[in-house]
Amino acid sequence: MIKIQQNVSLKDYTTFKIGGSAKYFRKVESSDDLIKAVDFVKSKDLPFFILGGGSNVLVNDDGFDGLVIMMNNRKIKISNNRIIAEAGVRLGDLVRFSIKNSLTGLEWAIGIPGTVGGAVKMDAHAFGSDILQLVKDMKKQGDIIFSVGMELKKGSRQESKKLVKQYIEKRKNTQPLNYPSAGCIFKNPSNNFAGQLIDKSGLKRTKIGRAMISDKHANFIVNLGRAKAKDIVKLIRLAKRTVKEKYRIDLEEEIEYLGF
Repeated sequence: MIKIQQNVSLKDYTTFKIGGSAKYFRKVESSDDLIKAVDFVKSKDLPFFILGGGSNVLVNDDGFDGLVIMMNNRKIKISNNRIIAEAGVRLGDLVRFSIKNSLTGLEWAIGIPGTVGGAVKMDAHAFGSDILQLVKDMKKQGDIIFSVGMELKKGSRQESKKLVKQYIEKRKNTQPLNYPSAGCIFKNPSNNFAGQLIDKSGLKRTKIGRAMISDKHANFIVNLGRAKAKDIVKLIRLAKRTVKEKYRIDLEEEIEYLGF
């Protein structure tokens, strides 16, 4: 029998620091844990949600009436140029591990606050690179990613460290890292940038409650402290409606909604 926690606040498990509680909650660290968690879901006929680093997700203020399975499996193995990382490995830890082993190709992922499983599921990308280019195979339990095999290239630790510094500096200069956020809210439309469209629509610094469209990067909505999910949703709708009216472009969310 698997031990399941009840009524666990999800605020501390998301980068937005917003939202209510999960009716049921379980951290999994092994494939056996995961199988038992899925069995629990089936036995109770419950909805479930897989949570990694908690970025790219907005949790309803009323919480989630199901089981949140948090991937907490964090082992990394290496063989030549190949890394096998479990789904709960933080991207930052994976970048540092690859550099320590003189492998290059993941430097761009520094500063992305997610996990390997979430990054693969959402096809994390930055600075012209994306994670799916590196993925060679996956171990899954049904549709749930348990671990990922990636092929990297031999490189210079010094060069990799230089690249990482550059990427960190770019993020500091262009992203609102001093407030909780979920990362970019919208996907970039074809031949366009969501942040630029929202900016040109005059929506930077627009506030609803304690949520605000960032003045640093308009594709970020930030939590100024005690923001509600409903405030975020209203800002998302405002941005979509305004960009549609001005540019006839439909913005599509990159974030996932939980409990809505």
